[in-house]
Amino acid sequence: MSTQPQQSRTSARERLQEAHRREKKAAVVRRRTVVAVSVVAALAVAGGTVAAIATASDADPAASAPLTVPVNTTGQDGTVVVYGKADAPHTLQVYEDFRCPVCKQFEASAGQAVQQLADSGQYKIEYHLAAFLDKNLGGKGSRTALAAAGAALNEGVDKFKQFHDVLYANQPDEREDGFGDVNRILELAQKVPGLKTEAFTKAVTEGTYRPWAAKVDAAFSASGAQGTPTVVLDGRTLNVFGKDGRPVTGEQWTALVRQSTGA
Repeated sequence: MSTQPQQSRTSARERLQEAHRREKKAAVVRRRTVVAVSVVAALAVAGGTVAAIATASDADPAASAPLTVPVNTTGQDGTVVVYGKADAPHTLQVYEDFRCPVCKQFEASAGQAVQQLADSGQYKIEYHLAAFLDKNLGGKGSRTALAAAGAALNEGVDKFKQFHDVLYANQPDEREDGFGDVNRILELAQKVPGLKTEAFTKAVTEGTYRPWAAKVDAAFSASGAQGTPTVVLDGRTLNVFGKDGRPVTGEQWTALVRQSTGA
């Protein structure tokens, strides 16, 4: 039997992990640069002069625009999206990037089971979303999709979850920036009944939630997550891929959760 599919999946995971490692390293360099510039600026002010100092950055330009946070968020700056019952006994944290092909594999294999356990009240899901692949692969698809997800969230948590699933089901090849096309995003939004309202279309077209998406991405970078997808149940990171590189099935996911929670 050919091993090419397994090798492709493993290669995709390795590329994504390496991309995230590069981004974490770049983030450290950027933080050091900001500290150094702050010191220089402070000395300039102390000397009776004010100097405008520009720093190189690959951050989304929208990050400096006025911040509009969607409703139905939680956490600082509303960077966390919660799906499920607030009083659920357990918390599942999911770290993802909409351009991540390995995330798509996990969602396609176990996503329905993940949702079913949340719907049944066994845990609530906290989504921590990223856009680091834009920096490492080029383009703006992660940020555009994330901002559009914010517009969907503003319509309702259920609308966000449905749109989240549609994005993964229709994810372009990682080498393409398909999600960077707003028209493609709006086309996909039609697959979610009742989502493409006038307000949603306006928010996506005008990039209303791009500053929020930048905040969400920054929170992901500061979270310590080592890659995507990272899945954490009650503080314990779960291994959702086998040694063969295949994601867990829905049945395996349910068994893993029961084992982890003692249910």
